[in-house]
Amino acid sequence: MEAEEMVISLPGRSSAPGGIGETTVLRHKEVHHFFFLPFREQPIYSTRAHIFQIDPNTKKNWMPTSKHAVTVSYFYDSTRNVYRIISLDGSKAIINSTITPNMTFTKTSHKFGQWADSRANTVYGLGFSSEHHLAKFADKFSEYKEAARMAKEKSLEKMELASSPSQESPADIHSPLTPPVTADFCRINGTGDDVTLSDVSPNSMLQSDLSPTTPTLAHSPTTNKHWEAELATLKSNNAKLTAALLESTANVKQWKQQLAAYQEEAERLHKRVSELESQSSQTNVIKSQKTELNQTIEELECTLKAKEEEMVRLKEEVENAKQLQTQKDELTKKLEETDLRNKEFEEQLADLEQRLESSQVDQENLRKNLKTLLEILDGKIFELTELRDNLSKLIEDS
Repeated sequence: MEAEEMVISLPGRSSAPGGIGETTVLRHKEVHHFFFLPFREQPIYSTRAHIFQIDPNTKKNWMPTSKHAVTVSYFYDSTRNVYRIISLDGSKAIINSTITPNMTFTKTSHKFGQWADSRANTVYGLGFSSEHHLAKFADKFSEYKEAARMAKEKSLEKMELASSPSQESPADIHSPLTPPVTADFCRINGTGDDVTLSDVSPNSMLQSDLSPTTPTLAHSPTTNKHWEAELATLKSNNAKLTAALLESTANVKQWKQQLAAYQEEAERLHKRVSELESQSSQTNVIKSQKTELNQTIEELECTLKAKEEEMVRLKEEVENAKQLQTQKDELTKKLEETDLRNKEFEEQLADLEQRLESSQVDQENLRKNLKTLLEILDGKIFELTELRDNLSKLIEDS
């Protein structure tokens, strides 16, 4: 075991980075957050994106860590009171980032965002299918970062409250009856996870502290009040230490239970690794099937893309057909109106022809009447002419 941390090794022989069969070092924090979190916690928000990491050599170029879009999820670890971003590509974890208050998620384009993880010493990049998904992921990042900040402040307040009893009374330093504080420390996970253990109960400690003072109190009645005040101070400090010790003991029990659970899970993973090693003869077949599946997926994605393009084209054709149908309906309506007007014109034309024919008959009758009248008039004129001639002859004869 290394200093200030507990290490559990799982042997294996896989050469794949981050693979299950690989020799893996499970530290106390990493066991819970990396291996057990997917089994014990449910994601509080998930989306799909293409994942990239910054090139560790150039620090400029992006390297894709997934062949296609994978699920990226936010997890809340209630035990550690932290938020994590986790993404798995099959059995490989390609993102395991703990959100801290000093992290910032930056939108570098309409569909791409990035953040730096100082613990992993890398920069993660996510490419989304739409601007809406990017905005939603960024909002969740800000929300959980603020929650992580508040959780950290509460944790610091609890630590200050837990450490305050040992610093409140000056009698702990100046009193001759104050015993030196000695305790055994079992440090787990390094900084921020110290758990204080003590095999000596507070009552026995108080009795051992008071036993040397009994003769002094008996032979020094003049300082009795002073020692009584010191005794009251010691009792008060002892009560505070007792409460802190009980709380530490409860924390130790909780850590022991969690450690036992981690060890059981480590054994289960070790057995699983052994089973996978026994099935190593099927690795080539599985790889071949995986390659075929990847090819099938790529073909299906190409087919799906072609179908989507076909759907877009068909939608455009449908829109054009709708416009043509609308124009056809308008032209049909105009044609019906034109036919109706033509019928009206034909009726008017027939009426005019009938009236013209009737007018022609009337004109013919009038012409005949005028001719008859003219003939009569000619006869009358002829008679008048004869009468004139006769009158002229009569005048001449007379």
